[in-house]
Amino acid sequence: MVSMPSDKWTFLSRFRAKAYGWKGSRPAIQRLKEAVSEIKKAARKDPVLGAEGAILLMEKIWPAFEQIDTSSGALGNAVNKALEALVPLVIDAPADTKTREEWLERLWLAIVDDGVEYLSQLEERWGEVCGSAEVASEWADQLTPTIRACWNDKRPGGYFRGTMAGLSCLLAAGRHEGLLELVEHAPFLWWHYRQYGVQALVAMGRKTEAIKYAQASRGLNDGWVPVERLCEEILLSSALWEEAYKRYAFAANQKTNHLSTFRAIAKKYPMKDEQEILSDLIAKSPGREGQWFATAKELGNLQLALDLAFRGPCEPKTLNRAAQDNLEKHPVFAAGVAVASIKNLCAGHGYEPTTFDARRAYDLAKQAAEKVGFVDDVLHDIRSLLEHDYSFDKIVSKALRQGLENRQKGEVA
Repeated sequence: MVSMPSDKWTFLSRFRAKAYGWKGSRPAIQRLKEAVSEIKKAARKDPVLGAEGAILLMEKIWPAFEQIDTSSGALGNAVNKALEALVPLVIDAPADTKTREEWLERLWLAIVDDGVEYLSQLEERWGEVCGSAEVASEWADQLTPTIRACWNDKRPGGYFRGTMAGLSCLLAAGRHEGLLELVEHAPFLWWHYRQYGVQALVAMGRKTEAIKYAQASRGLNDGWVPVERLCEEILLSSALWEEAYKRYAFAANQKTNHLSTFRAIAKKYPMKDEQEILSDLIAKSPGREGQWFATAKELGNLQLALDLAFRGPCEPKTLNRAAQDNLEKHPVFAAGVAVASIKNLCAGHGYEPTTFDARRAYDLAKQAAEKVGFVDDVLHDIRSLLEHDYSFDKIVSKALRQGLENRQKGEVA
């Protein structure tokens, strides 16, 4: 086994205890990214060395970040993303029994000392980190009595940090019936517990029952996305992709924006026509069809994109950029999109709409129209929009209309 002295890791000097102050979130996130890159690079040459680096970093996260204000959630998200890369390095490392035992002791101390549960993802996969069913079973024997005692205690406020680790160990040890029995004694319905029961049923080949169990496992404060995602995975693992698509694809693959959501579904279901996927997404967004404008444009379906832009709501700044980008190659599309931008502005759509956005849309519409010789038609469409009695905030709507009217009067003069 190749080892590296701890002082040879560059990231360690940046993760001293209390290294970051109250407003240190941004530099901490950057240093975390750099540390993960360094560890992954080492792991490519020596997996055990990479795992050692991952453990060192996980040990340092809480002491280094203890004083940082985490209210924005940005640092927590960064740590979760880092652990998505680090934990598999530890799981997959071909370490001998003694080395892994030492790793487990160190990591457990890090979990216990973790003041805000940065390492919750590590705990949730503790059974896998154990490296074998036998070791996972030993840990389960240590943890489950405390889990039971905590859950049987009727006094409020009882909590055991090792609960998720214990459930993970039962799953990794193949003790599926015992896991299901234990979860049934949980004091409340919570997906984070019952997801292990779903996985236990899948491991026993009872996939239909697993889906029913999952659907009945959403607690009062649990979202649907994790449930839908796991159900989708179960169906896809059985090659039931059509059923998975109809029942779960749209809820299970929600991303930060509509284009990313479409791409996630298209990647997972390559057997489906992309235009059909987009049509289904639009149909599931009544009243919000315009939000799929960028996706239709990305697919090259400009006519559909233009239709969606007019149906709205759609971000005017996005439409203005699209008009600018297509001014030379697709001037007819550019003119239509610019007019649609004006319509969305007058209707109050978009983030902090301004008269500058309206003037920009007007200029783009006129430039595009001049290229194909139908300026009068475009100006007529714009005037028709200005005459419409929009129900949006009258002050903003009036300001936008007045700005465009003044611009047109100036050009006529």
